[in-house]
Amino acid sequence: MSQADGSDCATSQAPMWERGWYRFARKLNSPNFGQRPAGAKIDLIVLHAISLPPGQYGGDEVQRLFTNRLDWRAHPYFTTIEGAMVSAHFYIRRSGELWQFVSCDDRAWHAGVSEYRGRENCNDDSIGVEFEGVDDASFEAGQY
Repeated sequence: MSQADGSDCATSQAPMWERGWYRFARKLNSPNFGQRPAGAKIDLIVLHAISLPPGQYGGDEVQRLFTNRLDWRAHPYFTTIEGAMVSAHFYIRRSGELWQFVSCDDRAWHAGVSEYRGRENCNDDSIGVEFEGVDDASFEAGQY
């Protein structure tokens, strides 16, 4: 069926997901990831809170941490995490802006040495979501 301007009404839209990447997220590739083990089944979502420095919001320090570009000398707190090679699949800013660093087909490095219900290595079968924030304060409505 055609519209009055001659364009096709039934246009195909781009897929929401492509090779584990969510099309509506801002993409920034992290080098901190690995392949999931053969047969891994994603059945766990791990939620985290992060802000760098702790309790300070709005900067690009989290993105820099997840891409190994954080200046460890820029703030005294950063020396306590110096050398950390971490990532998450997703990062949700306080504004609701969504970032993706690792394909959901791959294993992000967010859970560290972990165990859940008798299963070790939670990175193997989980999606890691970081919320810009701290554990003892509320998140913003836009993050939900």
